[in-house]
Amino acid sequence: MNEADNQQTKYNPQLLESKWQEFWEKNQVFRAKPSADQEKYYVLVMFPYPSGRIHMGHVRNYAIGDLIARYQRLQNKNVLNPIGWDAFGMPAENAAIQQKSHPAKWTYENIDAMRDELKTMGLSYDWKRELATCDPDYAKWEQALFLKLYHKDLVYRKKALVNWDPVDNTVLANEQVIDGKGWRSGAAVVRKELSQWFFKITDYADELLRGLEALPGWPDTVKTMQTNWIGKSHGVEFSFKIVGQDTGMAVYTTRPDTIMGVTFCSVAAEHPLAKQIAADNPDAQRFIEDCQSTGTSEEALEKLEKKGFDTGLIAIHPFSGEEIPVFIANFVLMSYGTGAVMAVPAHDQRDFEFAKTYNISIKVVIQPDGEQLDGGLMTEAYTGPGKLINSGEFDGIDNETAKKMVAEAFEEKKIGKATINYRLRDWGISRQRYWGNPIPMISCPACGVVPVPFNQLPVSLPEDVQLTGTENPLVTHPTWKQCVCHKCGGEAERETDTMDTFMESSWYFLRYCCPDENSAPLNQEEVNHWMPVDQYVGGIEHAVLHLLYARFFHKALRDIGEVKCDEPFLNLLTQGMVRKDTLNCPQHGWLYPDEVAESDGKFSCVKCNAEVSVGRNEKMSKSKNNVIDPNDLIAGYGADTARIFMLFAAPPDQDLEWNESGVDGAWRFLNRLWRMVQDIQERHGDSSPASKTPNDASLKKLRAKTHETIDRVTRDMERQQFNTGIAAVMELVNAGIKQLAAKENREDTEVGEVLMELAQTAVILLSPYAPHITEELWQILGNSDHLGMQRWPRLDKDALVKDEITVVVQINGKLRSRLTLPAESSKEDQEKAALADPKIVANLESVTVRKIIVIPGRLVNIVAK
Repeated sequence: MNEADNQQTKYNPQLLESKWQEFWEKNQVFRAKPSADQEKYYVLVMFPYPSGRIHMGHVRNYAIGDLIARYQRLQNKNVLNPIGWDAFGMPAENAAIQQKSHPAKWTYENIDAMRDELKTMGLSYDWKRELATCDPDYAKWEQALFLKLYHKDLVYRKKALVNWDPVDNTVLANEQVIDGKGWRSGAAVVRKELSQWFFKITDYADELLRGLEALPGWPDTVKTMQTNWIGKSHGVEFSFKIVGQDTGMAVYTTRPDTIMGVTFCSVAAEHPLAKQIAADNPDAQRFIEDCQSTGTSEEALEKLEKKGFDTGLIAIHPFSGEEIPVFIANFVLMSYGTGAVMAVPAHDQRDFEFAKTYNISIKVVIQPDGEQLDGGLMTEAYTGPGKLINSGEFDGIDNETAKKMVAEAFEEKKIGKATINYRLRDWGISRQRYWGNPIPMISCPACGVVPVPFNQLPVSLPEDVQLTGTENPLVTHPTWKQCVCHKCGGEAERETDTMDTFMESSWYFLRYCCPDENSAPLNQEEVNHWMPVDQYVGGIEHAVLHLLYARFFHKALRDIGEVKCDEPFLNLLTQGMVRKDTLNCPQHGWLYPDEVAESDGKFSCVKCNAEVSVGRNEKMSKSKNNVIDPNDLIAGYGADTARIFMLFAAPPDQDLEWNESGVDGAWRFLNRLWRMVQDIQERHGDSSPASKTPNDASLKKLRAKTHETIDRVTRDMERQQFNTGIAAVMELVNAGIKQLAAKENREDTEVGEVLMELAQTAVILLSPYAPHITEELWQILGNSDHLGMQRWPRLDKDALVKDEITVVVQINGKLRSRLTLPAESSKEDQEKAALADPKIVANLESVTVRKIIVIPGRLVNIVAK
C-alpha cells in the first residue's frame, strides 16, 4: 500500500463530513414530500432566534432532533424535519440602534451565518422549507390569521393595566419584570393603562386543561406547570354590604371554609372603591400612585412588602354581621377574581403579614389535630387541614367538607354562588416596538376600529425609520400610519402596535407543512397530512408561554377550519442545559481557563495572583466566560465527535456537564470504530453478513452480542435514552475488535460472516448519532447505496437463544461465585450447582444455611447464619 492509500485509511472528519454534506444537499436526500405509501413522522426542534452564532445548547438541541429524524427514516417512515428562524423581536431592534443600521439587515446577516454553522453539523433538514418569521410572506399570512380570528370574535381590544418600561417605552410581559425592573433596561417598571389587543385564550381554559390528559408523551413537569398557570379553582363569589354605599363589594374566594375568620377586606388600587376614596383623599391618591410602581404579576406582588391604606369604609360580614375594615392593598390584583378579597390572616400568609403590619386581629377558624393555635401568638399563617372552630354552625367539621357546606349556605341565603375561576388571563399581544409584525387594524373617526381588508395585506413595516430606543418609530413616522378607511373613504390611522413575538411561534409548525402556499395561510390538505407534530424538542423554559399559546392558537385555528387535529404536539422532549465550571477573580471578574493557574488543587489569576473561586457546573454564558465555541470544536474534532459527546454525556432530559475528556473519549471511540471496520473489510470483504446462528460457540456468542445490541439500542431509542444506546454500540465495537485480535479462525468463513454482520449493524445503529463517518464506513464495507436507503437492523431472536447461562451466587447478598451452566438448567439444578461449588462450600463451612433464594437463570442467594 503506497503512502497516498495509507492516508485514505485514516479517519479525517473534515474531508468526509464536507463530502457527505454536499452529497445530501445535491441529491435532496432529506426532502420531504407527502406520501400515501409511508407512515408520516413529523419531528421538530423549536426554531432558533438568529442571534448571530450557534452555541453548545444549539448543538445539543439539534443533535437530539436530528437523531430522532434519522432513526425514524431508518424505520421506513416519511420524515418531515424542517428548520427556520424566529426572527422578530427586541434584540434585533436594540442591535440596530447600537450599530446605526436596520434590524432586517442585522437579522438576515445572522441567519446566513447561523445557517452555515448549522449545516456543518450535518443536520438532516429539509432546507427547502426554511422560513423566517420576518419574511413579508410569513407576516402577510400571520396577519390574515389574526383577521380570521378577529372575525370569529376571538380577538378584541380593551384598556388594561400593563407593565410599562419607561426607558424602553414598551409593555413588558410579567416574565420580563425582574425584582420590579425591566429585564433589559433595568428601569423601575410602572403600571400603566393602555389600549391593548387580546386573544380570548380564556375561552379555551377548560379545554387547554383537559387536553393535557390526552398528552401522555409530555413530561409531567410541563403538564403540571401548565395546569398551575391555567389555575382552575372552585370557590364562591359573594358580596359584602358596604356601609353607606348602594352597591356591595363582590369578592371571590377559594376558601369559603375560612369565612368566619375574615377580619378585614382589601381591594386593588384600580378597584372602583379605591378610585372613589382617592377622588376626595389626597393621601389615598398618593398611595394608589405608589402602587403603580409595581408589576402586575402575582409573582411580583408576592415579593412586595405588604402595604395598605385604610379607606375608612366598613364592610358587613355576611354571616355574623360584624363590621370589617376595608383597605386598599398593594398586593391585590384587579385582574384576578373581582379585584377585592376577603382577608383571613390566620390562614393566609399574605393576609397574616398585612395584619401584623397594621395591627389587625387574627382569628383562628381551622384547628389542626393535636394543636391549639392562638391568633395572638402565631408567627405565620396556618394553611393546612383541620377542623373548624369559632365558626358557629360549622364548628367541628373538617375544612374540606366545610368548603362545600359553606358554599351551599351562601346559595341558600341567596347571597352568593359556587363559581369556577381561572388564573389564566387573556393573551395581550400588543407591543410598542418597531421590529414586529404590524397589527392589521385601523382607527377611523367615523367608523371606529376597522380591520384591514384581506386584499390589502400585508401591512408592511416602513423601511425609512430611525431607531432611537426611546420611542416607537411607527408612531413618529411622518406618513406610515396615515391611511384611508376602506369603509367610508375617509382619513384613518393604522394601529402602531406590533404583535407579540409569541404569535410567530404559535403557528410556524403549520407553515412548515406548506411553505410554498401563496393563496392562503395554510394548505389544509398538506397541513392535515403532516400534523400533528409527532415529536417536539425544546427547553423547559418554554413550558408555559410558547407551548400554551401554541396549543391555544392551534385549537382556535381548528375551530375556524384551518386544521383538524386537537393538539399540535403529540410528544414533547425537554432537553437539559449545557453546563461548565466558571472561574471568578475578585479583581478581574470572570476569567477564561487560560487566565488561571493551578497549583495543589487551588486556582489563581495569572493577572494578579488572587485566588480564583470555581463555580461548578454553571449554565454556559458569554457573560461568565465559560462558553465553548461549537465552531472550534467541529473544526478540531469534526461534527460527529461533537454529536457523540453531546448525546453520550447525559440523558437528553438532564443537564450536561461539559468536560474535555468526554470529547476526547468520543473522538477515540470513532477512531476505534473506523479502524475496526477497515480491518473487517480488509480481512473479510468478500463475506456476506451472517444470517443464521454459527456453529462455533465463541462466534455464536459474538452474533448474540450483535443482536442483543440491536435490541438494546432499539429500546433505548424508543424510550429516548440515547446515551445508553451509544454505550451499547461501544460494547459491540469492543467485542468486534477483540474477535479481530483472536489468533484462531481469522480467515474462517463463519468469522467473516459474523464480523461483517457486526460491522454493518454497528454502522447503521450509530448512523443517527454520527451520520458522516457511518456513511463513509458503509461505503468502505462495499455498499453502493447510502444509509438513507437502509432500514433499521432486524432483530433475530434465534440469535439470542443461549446454550449457556451465567448464574451469580451470593451469600447473604455478597457475591461469592459465578457459575456457567447449561441454559436448560432447572431451578433445582442451579441450587445444587451453587451448593456444590468449591468456593461456596468453603464459605459455608462454619455457618448454617437458613434459606436459599433462586431467581432462575440469574441468581442464587444463600441466607446463612
